[in-house]
Amino acid sequence: MKTCSILTLAITAALAAGPADAQFQDRTLRLGAATPKDHPMMQGVVTMTQCAPAKSGGRLKIQGFSDGVLGNDAQMVAAARTGTLDMVNSSSSPLASVVPALGVFDLPFLFNNTKEADALFDGKVGDWFSAKMQPAGLVNLTWWENGFRHTTNSKRPITKLDDFSGVKLRVMQNKVYIDSFNALGANAVPMAFTEVYSALETKTVDGQENPYANIQNMKFYEVQKYLSLTKHSYSTNMLLVSKKVWDSLSPQEQAVLQECAVQSRDAVRKASREKEDASLAFLKAQGMVVNEIAGPEMARIREKTKPIYENASKSIGPEAMGQVLDELKRIRGQ
Repeated sequence: MKTCSILTLAITAALAAGPADAQFQDRTLRLGAATPKDHPMMQGVVTMTQCAPAKSGGRLKIQGFSDGVLGNDAQMVAAARTGTLDMVNSSSSPLASVVPALGVFDLPFLFNNTKEADALFDGKVGDWFSAKMQPAGLVNLTWWENGFRHTTNSKRPITKLDDFSGVKLRVMQNKVYIDSFNALGANAVPMAFTEVYSALETKTVDGQENPYANIQNMKFYEVQKYLSLTKHSYSTNMLLVSKKVWDSLSPQEQAVLQECAVQSRDAVRKASREKEDASLAFLKAQGMVVNEIAGPEMARIREKTKPIYENASKSIGPEAMGQVLDELKRIRGQ
């Protein structure tokens, strides 16, 4: 798979430059993540911590932090923008408040499968969105995967549109998610990821929506009974470097980070997809009641969310919407 074309020429030139030892300073970059240590995305963090020193003669090191010890996504992104945190792995959803165009990836039922997502993010459209990050003080190295999202709650299985009615559902701090679930009849409650378990346990909210791995690793199965396979959104994450930090690096150091980022992307996708079936089986074994939604009811749910596209286009912007929707049509051969 190709690397991000925005940086390709600079990377090629840097890797061809003089003696490697002269191009690197002894430095350690901190990389923060909100996910637990055994989450598939942490394979990306591990890859970065191993790859960077290997390619820099041990001089460029990365120290990974998991479990939100450096803050939630929004807090770490804010720190990276000011340069007080070097790197962060964040869901694209909270970043939509910083770069509104990213809200397009929260639109319900946007992707049908991971092949579509890979083709879009690894191509020119992924590059276009990455370029949007630098004016916001961030450099996107690559796109990681958190997988398709499903809905859990403690009240009842969601087998039809009407079952969303009255369910207090935690969603990410993102307008598109809030509007989407409110449109379905739920009471959407925006909340930081690190606060969700406690809110479910105390019945502050009835349910939440996340990929299988998050449901497993955050032990939501302890406080949730029903898992409904809504597959309403594909969750992508961004591996970001503070632009202030990025600009302080040599071209060779930048090249190493970009090269390692591609390796980390592939490691995350492999781990995520290998674990998906195992995570679902685990959740069933823990006593969660899992249900699919029949085709006609899923069609009703999708139809109910269609107005979200038109409403969201005002904040997302027509160019971003066109980039993604046109590329998906091309990928699908439409």
